[in-house]
Amino acid sequence: MSFIRFLMLLSLVVWIGGIIFFAFVLAPTVFHPGILPSRQLAGAVVGRSLGILHGVGLTCGVVFLIVSLVDSHVVTGLAAPFTLRNIIVLVMIVLTLLSIFAISKPMLALRQDMVFIDDVPRDDSRRVEFNRLHEWSTRLEGAILVLGLAVIFLTARRLS
Repeated sequence: MSFIRFLMLLSLVVWIGGIIFFAFVLAPTVFHPGILPSRQLAGAVVGRSLGILHGVGLTCGVVFLIVSLVDSHVVTGLAAPFTLRNIIVLVMIVLTLLSIFAISKPMLALRQDMVFIDDVPRDDSRRVEFNRLHEWSTRLEGAILVLGLAVIFLTARRLS
């Protein structure tokens, strides 16, 4: 049973730790002046990294849900799929899918259409839309982070 709980915590730590690293280390570093030769390259690094982070997040979310069902079955004899933490993880998965399909994919298409985003006027409709989507991307990742911290708290409280 302790291995099951280890997997639950590991999946949360990897997912939420990845978001924290991405938001507070990777993105600010690659966009810092002088680190990379262009903002275009920094955007490519961040975009690719975010794609990987989304894959890791979805995998960790599914692992957490499966393992938490096993854990509840071992403890109570019944699988408890509708616990608060499982519902929150499902919301996190939905938000991640929304980020992938409704935000990241259109942003990539816009970035490819503009070629060099810094050469496109700020009032160009493509750049305006890119900036709007970027703002939503940041909001969604922030929401996933806050929800993930809540799940870590609920899981830790349950384990004590």
